[in-house]
Amino acid sequence: MKAEDADRTAFGPGTPLGAVIGKDAYNKLHKGFGYEVVGELLNHFPNRYLEVGELTAIATLPLGEDVTIVAEVDTITQRRMHTRRGMLVEVVVKDAFGPEQAHLRMTFFNGYQALKELHTGTVAMFSGRVTRYREHLELTHPQYAVLESAADAEPRPIPVYPSTGKLANDAIRKSVLLALSGVDEAGWPDPMPAELLRRRRLLGRAAAYQAIHHPHQLRDAHRALRRFRYDEALLLQLAIAQRRAHRRGQPAVPRPPAAGGLLERFDACLPFQLTPGQRATGAEIAADLAGTHPMNRLLQGDVGSGKTLVALRAMLQVIDAGGQAALLAPTEVLAAQHLQSITRALGPLAAAGMLGGDEHATRVDLLTGSMTAARRKEVLLRVASGETGIVVGTHALLSEHLQFAELGLVVVDEQHRFGVEQRDTLRAKAGATPHMLVMTATPIPRTVAMTVFGDLEVSTLEGLPAGRAPINTHVVPLAKPKYRTRLFELMREEVAQGHQVYVVVSRITETATEDDGGPAGAASPAADGAAGRGGADGQGAAGAAPEKIPRDTVEAMAARLRAMPLMEGVRVGELHGRLASEDKARTMADFEAGRIDILVSTTVIEVGVDVHNATLMAVVDADAFGISQLHQLRGRVGRGGLHGTCLLATWLEEGHPSRARLDAVAATRDGFALAEEDLKQRREGDILGSSQSGRKSTLKVLRVIQDADLIAAAREDAEAIVDGPGGLEAHPALDRAVRDWVDEDMQAFLERG
Repeated sequence: MKAEDADRTAFGPGTPLGAVIGKDAYNKLHKGFGYEVVGELLNHFPNRYLEVGELTAIATLPLGEDVTIVAEVDTITQRRMHTRRGMLVEVVVKDAFGPEQAHLRMTFFNGYQALKELHTGTVAMFSGRVTRYREHLELTHPQYAVLESAADAEPRPIPVYPSTGKLANDAIRKSVLLALSGVDEAGWPDPMPAELLRRRRLLGRAAAYQAIHHPHQLRDAHRALRRFRYDEALLLQLAIAQRRAHRRGQPAVPRPPAAGGLLERFDACLPFQLTPGQRATGAEIAADLAGTHPMNRLLQGDVGSGKTLVALRAMLQVIDAGGQAALLAPTEVLAAQHLQSITRALGPLAAAGMLGGDEHATRVDLLTGSMTAARRKEVLLRVASGETGIVVGTHALLSEHLQFAELGLVVVDEQHRFGVEQRDTLRAKAGATPHMLVMTATPIPRTVAMTVFGDLEVSTLEGLPAGRAPINTHVVPLAKPKYRTRLFELMREEVAQGHQVYVVVSRITETATEDDGGPAGAASPAADGAAGRGGADGQGAAGAAPEKIPRDTVEAMAARLRAMPLMEGVRVGELHGRLASEDKARTMADFEAGRIDILVSTTVIEVGVDVHNATLMAVVDADAFGISQLHQLRGRVGRGGLHGTCLLATWLEEGHPSRARLDAVAATRDGFALAEEDLKQRREGDILGSSQSGRKSTLKVLRVIQDADLIAAAREDAEAIVDGPGGLEAHPALDRAVRDWVDEDMQAFLERG
């Protein structure tokens, strides 16, 4: 079937693909990609283009320069390589232009694709750098695109598509051109309002399809890609704006501040002044809580900025207004830490019904899965009766047995550890929709916040509380013996001064990584951009090092420390997620009380753990962790006014690509700067959460970091449409596009907020 034979007005996006490109081509595309209709194929965008430029004749090829030629395959052979594994494909081509018929050799290492696509008589465009081998000029592993004939070598960029092993780029390109022949404004109406396209200077839909698949110049393809990226940004922002509008329309019980209540009494007893950032974010949250619609706010702040205090003040405001608050934490260690810090901060205000309790006091309870049945029953009764004002817990808070007297506020700590179903389960325990505050210690750049958390209002807590000491961070090259020795000497010196030390490793045993009982799909300890172990990043680098420290295990590191003469008399403890709950609690209590000098731990201490006497942290094999995780970890020291030091120990040599993460962390204590650097180094799927959910990539062409201008523009346009006359329903084609686009994968992505 030829492109010119296709009826330009006979098919649209939903036309069966086989009717347009033929049965054989359809079968291959369907098997390779699952495509069934024309629109699916035309959304299979090129991932790059071969620029033709000025064609060069073989006889005049300049040595060492990049060239583009159109040539005909004369011979193609293959042979096994002698010095390495694999196959070498040799292609000899002759000039398709001019009378000289000069020949040129090309080589492809393991060129299985070239064997399938290049045959004697095939005409193709080849691009590559001219080199010399045995007195002959050649191109090594050039890029190429198969042409119908030399006459097809028009000066247009040639698209290169994502392909499969059995479906060559040339076959995809031919099918796309056939499908493209039926694309016009009449058969492919644009769902985007014409005024919006004019204002944003965007191509129309039909023109964008033509330009991305068959551009006259590369800039045409770039304009088309910008249009399709804007489409994704606008559809996403419209879906988010609708959710935001829906939540704004839900009723909630107002929880305004009350004069003479717990919050006023708590503030009056504080031994320090709130930071300007705490006052500002506190005022935003207080205003939301006093409203008649449910608060849905994200509180982000750097490590140690005092988010828990801001959340506690919000909880007290809700209790003063007759409600209860629930604080959901991802681990039992963190839940226990929150309980202790809250009860310590409240003092008599947390001792309702107890000797010495304030007359206006409330009660703070802990609910975890490891509690005894009798203890759990006591807590459940107090929460159900309203005696408990604040309940802190892990996934036990999601139990069907837990009922509240009047749940007014849900606080979620480290929100990325929980799925929306779990948060909704807790919300459903309230009669009216409760207010929601989610917290994160990983700063989020504005464009990511608009995309991933677009239906939440964002409060950014800036500044550090008074008394928080600076933390010096250094990279320690373990391959150098003197640095290894000094690492342990520093630990001993801190203990000798009466201080305590964290030693963080990435594995519990040789076969077990951290597993702290988090929810299915929760991030693993080194999930946020960390390099995988083994290969160049891990065991390969360490394997060459003499007398290396046992790698990545709590057991081996603790045993090594206990066996060192240098550490005689030093008390070493172990903490990880696979310990029984009572053992974890006992270990943390011993460390807080100073009965453990060096705590060897996995990342279970990453967030929330607050031991003021801990002044030194050594992260062993620090290259196994990502930037944001290292920043979180070092925030565990320097919390009590004492100077803190974090040592990032690695076997990797200076200049290794994975050292860049460690150098970035050592160079700055600015969490927002590190968040930007982290996102630059991570894949888009990791940013959006698809890698952790196991789902396919949610966004097809939109890039969250690079397309900041498009996302901001799309958010502005989406809000104007949803809040405008008739809302989104006033734009039926666009409304239908949103509903079609928000499939199961996108819905799961949207629910992350």
